[in-house]
Amino acid sequence: MTNHNKEPRKRFLALDTSTATLGVAVTEDGNILHEINASGERNHSVHLLPIIEEALRASGTTAAMLGGISVGVGPGSYTGTRIAVTAAKTLAWAWKVPVAGISSLHALAWGGLNMGLTNPEGSLPVTETGGDGPDWIIPLMDARRGQVYTALFAAAGEEQAPVRLVPDGIRLMTDWVQQLAEHLEQASAQGAPPRALWFVGETAQHGSAESLRPLLELGSLRTVPYELEGRWTGLLGEKQLQAGSDELHSLIPNYTQLSEAEANLRRSSEGSLKPQ
Repeated sequence: MTNHNKEPRKRFLALDTSTATLGVAVTEDGNILHEINASGERNHSVHLLPIIEEALRASGTTAAMLGGISVGVGPGSYTGTRIAVTAAKTLAWAWKVPVAGISSLHALAWGGLNMGLTNPEGSLPVTETGGDGPDWIIPLMDARRGQVYTALFAAAGEEQAPVRLVPDGIRLMTDWVQQLAEHLEQASAQGAPPRALWFVGETAQHGSAESLRPLLELGSLRTVPYELEGRWTGLLGEKQLQAGSDELHSLIPNYTQLSEAEANLRRSSEGSLKPQ
């Protein structure tokens, strides 16, 4: 009989509930052993543990085979993100495995770029004026009131994880587009303009030609409507866990701003609240 306790723990469990999609994946050595992405209903607290059990069972994985857990820490839904982070910390403590917090925007960027490169049909008219530099990826999650959770990454292709250029944050989309235009002008002045700009994620509202108008003549633009998949949190988590884990008790969601209730309270006492 095989004694799994003496075998290397090479498999990893990934969780992300920061968006309307509940993503769970089991990975090993950069391969996806099983993945479940449940879209639509935001009742993640009810479905998360049963889906974890299903993914482990379908991949033939026991707790003794896991080398760690990766979890999307947001930004995104406040309640949703808390659900996955709490579950990941609880399971990591119970199973005595390390845990790694992964930017949900980083995972969204990698997944969206992969989808865009394998299915290159952008929804935005393209101006083919891109350069020879790496692709830029701009993940978008709607944050209401004209704001988005977003960041900026660069990648030479879909095989390697995108490299961060600008931190995660909540930004007014109109201001963010102007900032991206400035980044593009700087890159062009340095002789390294990106090959294309990929806007991925919740692009229906914020990825329209009107919204991106200041960028239309500055680069080759693509938009990719995309829902987060658990595999990208898993693959990013593998890399991070192999390099080192986060401290279990100090791991917290990345909210990027106050919750709406806190913001309303702050506004009532201070008059206004500016986005970060």
